[in-house]
Amino acid sequence: MVSAIHGRSGDAREWMRNLRARTSDGVILVTSALEPTLHEELRILGVPLVVVDPAGSPALDAPTIGAANWSGGMAATEHLLALGHRRIGLIAGPPRLLCSRARLDGYRAALEGAGIAMDESLVVPGDFRPESGFTACGTLLNLPEPPTAVFAASDQMALGAIEALRRRGLRVPQDMSVVGFDDLPEVRWSAPPLTTVRQPLADMGKLAARTVLRLAREEQPDSPRVELGTDLVVRASTAPPATVA
Repeated sequence: MVSAIHGRSGDAREWMRNLRARTSDGVILVTSALEPTLHEELRILGVPLVVVDPAGSPALDAPTIGAANWSGGMAATEHLLALGHRRIGLIAGPPRLLCSRARLDGYRAALEGAGIAMDESLVVPGDFRPESGFTACGTLLNLPEPPTAVFAASDQMALGAIEALRRRGLRVPQDMSVVGFDDLPEVRWSAPPLTTVRQPLADMGKLAARTVLRLAREEQPDSPRVELGTDLVVRASTAPPATVA
């Protein structure tokens, strides 16, 4: 059974009622929105549980399957540094999420490795949605010295950033390079196709399913915390910075 609750409390409670009625053999949870009382109900039910891409500090004593967000953030930033960019903006995800903080830390580590002090004015928060990428990119463009490249911590925010640049009459990547994170199917068809960090989403789902089946057989997983590797996918949205005449 697949349920989408979209973070709404009422939907989460309805899902929990259905879970109790079905006596499910296992649960794969991809959310951080369950209230503490619902977390406790899951624990009491004793249903085998695996958390995919844990968003916050895990409130449940359960195996987790995630992606290497830190190294992904570092790879995205190092790619832009290798192209010659030195002022690199970051459109960050919500700071309460572990993945957001890890991608920010990877960005910071890449800058430090290049001997560049992180400029806090170049880090603008977003919420992983296109609208926040659009707004955050506008904030970066309004700086006295805008960045020459932007790393958006999600593909959706990267698409919003590209639209903000288009409305300012700026070209990607000629005027500003843009990198995303996720490798959603649609970004290869964006204009231009988006350079991004690919999360192994299918592999994460497969491993979560295998893990919950092992738990249902009362077998222990090989590791309670697993992070699968990410890959940088270079497309047409990144290039060396424009030469100043």
